[in-house]
Amino acid sequence: MLIRCTDAHSRPGGRLNLLFLTCQGGVFGSTLSIAYLCKGLAKHGHAVCLGLPPGSLLWKELEESAVERVPMRFRGKFDSAAMRAIRDVVRTRNIDIINAQSSLDRYNAIFARWRYRLAARLVHTRRQMPRIDVPLLQAPLYYLGADRIVAVSSAVKRALVRRGIPHKHITVIHNGTPPEKYDGLDPAEADRLRARYGITPGDRVIGCVSRRKRQEQILQALRMLDPDIKVMFVGMSQTEKDRRIVRDLGIANGIHYVDTISPAQVLYFYGLFSVMVLPSITEGLSQALLEAMSLRVPVVAIAAGGNTDLIEHGVNGMLFENDDIRGLADCVRKALDSGPHVRAMVDRAARDVRERFSMQRTVREYETFFGGLLDTR
Repeated sequence: MLIRCTDAHSRPGGRLNLLFLTCQGGVFGSTLSIAYLCKGLAKHGHAVCLGLPPGSLLWKELEESAVERVPMRFRGKFDSAAMRAIRDVVRTRNIDIINAQSSLDRYNAIFARWRYRLAARLVHTRRQMPRIDVPLLQAPLYYLGADRIVAVSSAVKRALVRRGIPHKHITVIHNGTPPEKYDGLDPAEADRLRARYGITPGDRVIGCVSRRKRQEQILQALRMLDPDIKVMFVGMSQTEKDRRIVRDLGIANGIHYVDTISPAQVLYFYGLFSVMVLPSITEGLSQALLEAMSLRVPVVAIAAGGNTDLIEHGVNGMLFENDDIRGLADCVRKALDSGPHVRAMVDRAARDVRERFSMQRTVREYETFFGGLLDTR
């Protein structure tokens, strides 16, 4: 069943008919990136449909938007029902471009286009660093099956090239963040969070907004930092491994875990942080880092993946090598200094996000990219 997806002729006045696909839609940074892109393109007058699991976070996130949601479930790489659903939307809505965002929908989009001889162009977007243990035939399949691949950072592109995708087949378009989402944040809500978690004025707080990555490195760094520094992990729950690390290292710091919360609620936690640390090597281009930088929180991240597209060490944030716990502790110590160098870093970070990673810029680059792809047909 299609939900409110209106019929449209292809590209009147530059208007594009677009079908985005994702098999996910949960609480991930990539979910927000897809939502922002789809809403931005729809706001520019394009007819945007998104095939995704009904009832997911992304489904709800787009409820009041101009993006037309199409219920699709991807139950495997060769899902005939999903392929038929893709075929039906492409044919009935005169889709110009299919943009697949996740693993299962990438496979099904390729096979649907081959099986039903669909005329729409097919683009794959890679939002995470590709795993090392990918199937041997995945790279040639993606190369032959998709007209182009979008990588959300230069690091993702380099990784895809190493796995056999030709350099010219990949276009880098960075994720963006919409500036309007930071408007009108209620200071009283941050005060309520401080009271709930026992954070008082003058407390120094290490924050991490992420599902589980390599957060144990933050715990390990605490033994080299002052015991009065507090930690907040937002987006994950505590595990027995976490408890064991704290016990074994004799960590006395106050540590809070905040499990699943809404994207809107997450923004208030940055007001509690003295520094935001992202210990991840798999980020394509992190929405959490974009949020922290926009809200003028000093950022520290592993020098891997798309983190290096965002952060220039010592200029707009700080980087440390994976598993260099002492290096992480040093970065945190410097970020907690409220001196002029840190103030200059957060000023530069906020400016970089406005100028280089705005959602408006991302949408314009996709429009140019999609238009050029159709012009070569």
